[in-house]
Amino acid sequence: MGDTGAYKDQGDAELLRSLKDGSIEAFNAIYQRYWQTVYNAAFKRLNDGAAAQDITQDFFLQLWNRRADLHILHLPAYIHTAVRNRVLNLLEVQQRFLPMADLLAEQTANGDSADALARRNEWLKSYHALVAALPPGRQEIFRMRYNEGASPEEIARQLNISRKTVQNQLGKALARLRATLGALFCW
Repeated sequence: MGDTGAYKDQGDAELLRSLKDGSIEAFNAIYQRYWQTVYNAAFKRLNDGAAAQDITQDFFLQLWNRRADLHILHLPAYIHTAVRNRVLNLLEVQQRFLPMADLLAEQTANGDSADALARRNEWLKSYHALVAALPPGRQEIFRMRYNEGASPEEIARQLNISRKTVQNQLGKALARLRATLGALFCW
C-alpha cells in the first residue's frame, strides 16, 4: 500500500487526525496496522475467506470515503463494531443467522458493563419468551436448528416431514423473532 514513513510509529489518535485531513500515508499506516484484525474478525464470524476479504475491502473503502465525517474515539472498538455490523448485514442478505451461543459469547466478550449486561438480559428474556410462544411444531424445528445445530435435512428426516416444511417453519419463526427483537438485537 505504499510507504507509511513517519506515520507507522504514530498512535491511532494521531493517525485518525491525519486521515481526517486526507493523508493517504495515514490511511496506509492504519491499513497496514489493522487489515489483519479486520479480516480475522470477519473470518471468525463467517468462516468464509472470500466474504471476509470483501468485508475487509469494504471497511477500508468506507474508512477512506467517510474519513472527514467519522468521529472515532477508539479504533479497535470502531473496527469491532463496524465488522460486526457488516457481517450481520451480509448474513441478513444471505438469510443466514449466527447460532445463539455465538451471539451470546460475542456479547460477553464485548464487555460486562452494567448497560451491556442489562441489554443482553433484556434481549435474552424477550428471545426465550418469543421462542416459547411459537406453535409447538415450529418451536421444535426452531430449537433443533438453532440450539442443536441440526440442518434442515436432518430435521426433516427426524420429524418425518419435508425439507420445504422445515424451511417454511424456520422462515416464519425467524420473521417473527426478527420483527420483535430487531431493536434489541443491535447491541
